[in-house]
Amino acid sequence: MANATPVRVRFCPSPTGNPHVGLVRTALFNWAFARHHQGTLVFRIEDTDAARDSEESYNQLLDSMRWLGFDWDEGPEVGGPHAPYRQSQRMDLYKDVAEKLLAAGHAYHCYCTTEELDARRDAARKAGKPSGYDGTCRTLTDEQKAAYEAEGRSSIVRFRMPDETITFTDLVRGELTFTPENVPDYGIVRANGAPLYTLVNPVDDALMEITHVLRGEDLLSSTPRQIALYRALIELGFAKEIPAFGHLPYVMGEGNKKLSKRDPQASLNLYRERGFLPEGLLNYLALLGWSFSADQDIFSVAELVEKFDIADVNANPARFDLKKAEAINADHIRQLDIKSFIAACEPWLSAPHANWAPEDFDEAAWQAIAPHAQTRVTVLSDITANVDFLFRKEPVEDEASWTKAMKGDPVALLTTARAKLLDADWTSPESLKNAVLAAGEEHGLKLGKAQAPVRVAVTGRTVGLPLFESLEILGKERTVQRIDAALAKLAG
Repeated sequence: MANATPVRVRFCPSPTGNPHVGLVRTALFNWAFARHHQGTLVFRIEDTDAARDSEESYNQLLDSMRWLGFDWDEGPEVGGPHAPYRQSQRMDLYKDVAEKLLAAGHAYHCYCTTEELDARRDAARKAGKPSGYDGTCRTLTDEQKAAYEAEGRSSIVRFRMPDETITFTDLVRGELTFTPENVPDYGIVRANGAPLYTLVNPVDDALMEITHVLRGEDLLSSTPRQIALYRALIELGFAKEIPAFGHLPYVMGEGNKKLSKRDPQASLNLYRERGFLPEGLLNYLALLGWSFSADQDIFSVAELVEKFDIADVNANPARFDLKKAEAINADHIRQLDIKSFIAACEPWLSAPHANWAPEDFDEAAWQAIAPHAQTRVTVLSDITANVDFLFRKEPVEDEASWTKAMKGDPVALLTTARAKLLDADWTSPESLKNAVLAAGEEHGLKLGKAQAPVRVAVTGRTVGLPLFESLEILGKERTVQRIDAALAKLAG
């Protein structure tokens, strides 16, 4: 899409708790849109809610953005011509704008109490009418204001919505129309003088010359309000133009409900802790409302940037599918070169993840097993349980696996397998396979049944990395010792 004006988009989260994957999807689409158009991404922190915002969450946001590989052109730690980029440091600016809106008649003081507002809303609902603010304080005289103040009433500042239909073209949803009765006057400054999101967000977008606002569908209903405020800001000289709006589809969770912060699978930290690759997670999140092509789900971040177009975003809700996310991440793990895979696994090979003593870690064994592990793991944290048999003095004790594998006559099978493995060529996984295969044939078992007791005896688990390559790396002596230990346990 061609633009006469250079693209300027923003990502403006509030620092409240762990980042949500829906928030990451919004950041991704803004970042990809900016990079696709060689535009500017403004990273802005909306931290005007002192009760909910925290410095810990702010630092976590910055860390998460870095981990995901997002860079920003203006914002915290980068600076820019519209600094500061934290709303808590821009309060004087919002106060000035609110005063000018009041002076120009675009806003007014509202003295209605919460009880009065609730009563009028209830009455409107019972009468089948819109339950938004009814404009009671729109035309108060100075005498009426003075009387309210004499009563000790405080006031909020409301923006005066024009009595006209507002139509705009959403970049995702097409032309949308809102009638006046469905967009009532709304608050922009609290009674204590603190500016509300409804003021600070569009004011910052205006002053930072944002050209495209790409945000969640949950904010769609506020768009006509912001368009009206933009018109007032243009009149007052605070804004140059109204940005284009695109509202991204909901991300749905279990039970066909919107994925919320309370849903366990919503937390970005969960995927980071499990060992998702940033590239794998971003690949999957990009598919929540957008598609690369009809026959390709796996793509790099660079390919996403090259192809991304907001016009291709689907307006329908997108369902979060954890199994698909894991499958896509597994594909990205497979695509790593072995050196990168080994480096990526490093955090899961030491405390607190490792279940072996640090001095028992064998770098040579890890280097040898890594190519086999790369073909099997779904997330990087899987690596710990897949390779721990190499670094523990004894395999992990898993009674469920033991019971499942040691059926029939495991003593006879293991005894025969032990003898044949002793005579095998331990430089050849194929020779080790043939040894176990031959042992199984002597007892009327196919390879799958024959290798199950051997695998559990040696690794402690019923599933894992390719068995015979694993035995070769573990070595003859340790393998036989573990089979002997299993026979002793069975005898006991």
